[in-house]
Amino acid sequence: MNKAVFLDRDGVLNNEIGEYVWELDKFVVSEGVPESLARLKAAGFYLVVVTNQAGIAKGLYTPAHVQACHQKLQTAVGGLIDAFYFAPGHPNVSESLARKPGSLMLEKALARFRLDASRCWMVGDRLRDMEAGQRVGIRGILVGPEQQSDYQPHVADLRAATTLILATETAGYQ
Repeated sequence: MNKAVFLDRDGVLNNEIGEYVWELDKFVVSEGVPESLARLKAAGFYLVVVTNQAGIAKGLYTPAHVQACHQKLQTAVGGLIDAFYFAPGHPNVSESLARKPGSLMLEKALARFRLDASRCWMVGDRLRDMEAGQRVGIRGILVGPEQQSDYQPHVADLRAATTLILATETAGYQ
């Protein structure tokens, strides 16, 4: 069985701007992301992006806008990301099992890449990201401002999350 790091997008891989990010000029890959993903890939992890994109259901942008942002991200990280999953629904507009805290996006990747959930991680900036991971037995790391939550582990950014994941791997913890 394989291992993976599931990654929320906005606020983890690209800068959070406080509104929907779908315009390429506003989609800025966060500092340290390419290096962090390279370290995780070198350690044998699949890299899977799982992101809620409710702006699609709200009619603010299209799946093509999301895919263009994902292509920009993939180019910035040298093609290291193995898969992108996005949930286009919004609770006020449509029902969705894929939308986090639902776990359908993660379940699809678990099956597709034959992943062992006990060897996987979910890195996100919202408690709903952590809940999605917990639903399928995946450990989570919350990133972002410390005052945001008392969820543990809670680190500053993807660089710190990567260091924690790799240290845990090295220590032999499952």
